[in-house]
Amino acid sequence: MQDLTGDGGVLKEQLRPGIGQPVPPSASVAVQYSGYLGNWNKLFCSNGSSKYPRLMKLGKDITLWGLEIGLLSMTKGEAALFVLAPEYAYGQRGCPPSIPPNTTVLFKVEVLDFIDSEECDAFFELTYEQRDRLPLEKVLKVAATEREFGNYFFYKQCFKIAKDRYKRALSILGHSSSSKAEQSQINASKLLLFLNLSLTYLKLERADRALKYGELALEMDQGSAKALFRCGQACLYLREYSKSRDFLARAQCIQPFNRDINNELKKLARWEPSFPYLGKRK
Repeated sequence: MQDLTGDGGVLKEQLRPGIGQPVPPSASVAVQYSGYLGNWNKLFCSNGSSKYPRLMKLGKDITLWGLEIGLLSMTKGEAALFVLAPEYAYGQRGCPPSIPPNTTVLFKVEVLDFIDSEECDAFFELTYEQRDRLPLEKVLKVAATEREFGNYFFYKQCFKIAKDRYKRALSILGHSSSSKAEQSQINASKLLLFLNLSLTYLKLERADRALKYGELALEMDQGSAKALFRCGQACLYLREYSKSRDFLARAQCIQPFNRDINNELKKLARWEPSFPYLGKRK
């Protein structure tokens, strides 16, 4: 086994390699884990039954020093076994009644995903005046990281949390720029967030809010087929069939072979029989 600490305190055996860079110290990680006593025969903790493990912040949510050292040696998708000596785990006192004093513990860990939030952590420690003085490149990076958090929670079907992270990213992009080039970059970031919020509100069955953010996206890019599609979906949910038809037909003109757009038009035709589906042949 690999000795990660040089004193035998944290030993690692890789079960499956991962990809990319190792987990950084400032990351929030999603892991599947199981903790054992003895010779892998007494399970004392596990999150294996959790369909969507929560993101845990290194240095905050993970309390075992040895486990954090182990995670910093791993990459996304990697699985490994760790042996943690007492001084890197529960110490001399243990954790009664599950873990006796001076106990070596064993962990099986898989890194499902991680997001490096160093830039975000530093940003939110600044005053508003200090944030306004930051280069746009840093502001955009923080907003992109917040959007990445939103995407993570969206795909885990935690739509309310995703919505909050997307809105947090928008608040970061709230100030305008005197430079057209910089404003164009800000608008490009906002467009992605408006589209994400529109879809998230559809998942939350708030079609009115989905329509609002779809229309904000269209203000940024009138030729966005995705924005037109989101607006069409929202209007169909709201039973505003004429508006839905207009949005979806415009989206189809831009992307005539898009399956999602064409399927939504078919759905509209079922709801509104008088509507001649544009893709139907006579």
